Amino acid sequence: MVQTKEHIINPQPPLSFTGLKLSKPYTEAAGIKAVAISAKHIFGAMPVGRGLKALLKINQKHGIDCPSCAWPDPDHRSPIAEYCENGAKAIAEEATTRKITSAFFQRYSVAELSDKSDYWLGQQGRLTQPMILREGQTHYEKISYQEAFALIGSKLKNLPTPNDAIFYTSGRTSNEAAFLYQLFVRMYGTNNMPDCSNMCHESSGAALTATLGLGKGSVTLNDFDKAEVIIVMGQNPGTNHPRMLSALENAKRKGAKIVSINPLIEAGLLAFKNPQDPRDLLTGATSLTDIYLQVRINQDLALLKCILKLLVEADKLSNGQVFDKTFIQANTVGFEELINELNGYSIVDLAKQSGVELSEIQRVADLLAVHDRIIVCWAMGLTQHKNSVITIQEVVNLLLLKGSIGREGAGTCPVRGHSNVQGDRTMGIYEKPSQTFLDNIERVFGFKPPQEHGFDTVEAIQEMYKAKGKVFIAMGGNFLSATPDTEYTAKALMNCDLIVHISTKLNRSHLVHGTTALILPTLGRTDLDMQKDGQQFVTVEDSMGVVHMSKGVLSPPSEELLSEPAIVAGIAKQTLDSKYQLNWDELIANYDHIRDLIEKTIAGFDNYNVRVRDQNGFYLPNPPREGKFSTKNQMAHFTINALTQENLKENEYLMMTIRSHDQFNTTIYGLDDRYRGIYNERRVIMMNEKDIADANLQNYQVVNLHNNHGGIHREAKRFIIVPYNIPTKCVATYFPESNPLVPINSTADISNTPTSKSVVITIEAVLEDGKVVLAEVRN
Repeated sequence: MVQTKEHIINPQPPLSFTGLKLSKPYTEAAGIKAVAISAKHIFGAMPVGRGLKALLKINQKHGIDCPSCAWPDPDHRSPIAEYCENGAKAIAEEATTRKITSAFFQRYSVAELSDKSDYWLGQQGRLTQPMILREGQTHYEKISYQEAFALIGSKLKNLPTPNDAIFYTSGRTSNEAAFLYQLFVRMYGTNNMPDCSNMCHESSGAALTATLGLGKGSVTLNDFDKAEVIIVMGQNPGTNHPRMLSALENAKRKGAKIVSINPLIEAGLLAFKNPQDPRDLLTGATSLTDIYLQVRINQDLALLKCILKLLVEADKLSNGQVFDKTFIQANTVGFEELINELNGYSIVDLAKQSGVELSEIQRVADLLAVHDRIIVCWAMGLTQHKNSVITIQEVVNLLLLKGSIGREGAGTCPVRGHSNVQGDRTMGIYEKPSQTFLDNIERVFGFKPPQEHGFDTVEAIQEMYKAKGKVFIAMGGNFLSATPDTEYTAKALMNCDLIVHISTKLNRSHLVHGTTALILPTLGRTDLDMQKDGQQFVTVEDSMGVVHMSKGVLSPPSEELLSEPAIVAGIAKQTLDSKYQLNWDELIANYDHIRDLIEKTIAGFDNYNVRVRDQNGFYLPNPPREGKFSTKNQMAHFTINALTQENLKENEYLMMTIRSHDQFNTTIYGLDDRYRGIYNERRVIMMNEKDIADANLQNYQVVNLHNNHGGIHREAKRFIIVPYNIPTKCVATYFPESNPLVPINSTADISNTPTSKSVVITIEAVLEDGKVVLAEVRN
């Protein structure tokens, strides 16, 4: 089947908009409303008994690790509700009793499914049978797992070189599946292992490794109880990491001050009404943010430099009482160079560039000057710009000046977005593995793994676009909708001879295919995993380096489903034949055997099978947490981070892509962005009212969005202008709807992460019969 352009990206936008509803943005997060919506999602997806069984096990000791975000579990957990609204939605999405069988694919062709919305696709239920789309056919049809494994093995063995295959991983994949997957891929002969980290916290890893020697955060959850100041930058915890609000609330009640830095005023940063706390229900929500800096998009570096300049001045006035000179002299290099670099900037100019009033920045500097137990948290708002790595390095500069690393209640806190994205990297899912890791693979398994670096996500797409990547295998995820430059990525995928998706739910990536496509359904986190030696559990690593178990409790949607480790083993056996002395069947019969191999290969997993059965799991080694730095000279590094500025033309705006409250990554749970007051519509562009007037546009006008990076025209059609509190020349849109505007070749320096939060766009009015088009809006 030849797909048309309309079937490549999203379904075509509606010709008219009649469903948009607006209200005032919320000023607090959670509360009873969140409980009611959680229940609606859970019990709308499954019977009450099944739903309660799942809810009572989410994030409990020896229970189900939530397949949503990677926020850590507290040592002392609520016995009935250790989850948030988005966690409940994620469980409802996975544990639903709705099913997709081969009859569904007989009814709908790929072209017909391509016209459906992402939300509709996700609501059809769990995948239950392996399916194949054969060359020239219009419908998927049933195939057995063994036939699918044989086809994959044959394709892989007949490629001219292993580097013609690409093996992608989503952050939901367990440690056990990830370790087997990377082992198989390296046995096959390539390091082409792009993953979702390439698109989110790769910038964090690069910055933290260069400055502190470890690409992970340094804080623990208990540090929040001891912090004096918590800075939250480029993050919206109320929607993306709601359980973090409990940690912020506890910190606030213990006297911590909270500073929020974000282009949007987000409800979850303003106040939190804990539905399990009688104090909140009786007396109202707990106010969280003490100082809110509404920075322009991607001017965090200018803001940080302004804060540092003010601290330098305060240190001089106090005769050296602001900076921790003892820590600096004993543990760091580059201090004098940093101070000299800061001297070249003007405080007034830095404040102006950031878009924040200098008086407000001064308040933050005054706060930091007298405290040293400081935590800085950040997420995609910092990591998806061209200058992301140096911006995060400037965060580290701030913490090093205050001696706020290796101290209780202080440190770095990059908040990961997916429940095991950090664990997958620890397991070796990385296109640029360290020599130590490769040497350990050789020592344990007796073969020399490939030494040359593989492709990251952007490079993999570019290779497929050039028809050099011939087989693409995705372990989870929704690759097309998660990646930039949607039309370009779709064409790249269509150049492949074979595409394989290992998935729990139907998504748009299954509809954009190469010559042949396979869907291999798999068990989810909530599902009972029965193997030859009995029920199995898997393990994951949270944002703060705690490894713990996850054990499914619900009956799977089909007895035919295989687990992710079993699917990897099945592909490996058909691809590698008996080339390596590894008993794949034994590994799948009992996952303890996989963990034994992990223990032998990766540092920090000593006595893995015993320690992970502890109710709270165990921490992996983290030298910066202990004030030790694994850089070449064993010192923490101050860095010089040159400031740049986006020079926008009069008709240009800087767009950031964001999530709505009814989604997690590319999974759309519903059509409401409740906290921002936007309901029943996703094709919106949030825009400052002054910008709307200056451009001779109107509120609720329908417009097309354009990007011309690199001389290539990109377009996203029919978005509704929604007036919103956002800095001038800045706009916000939801992804994946606006991903077609994110250029494939606009990436962060060093990390190569797509710049999804720094997209230069122009706005064009949609005209019908020479007149502007306005959406109908209900208030």
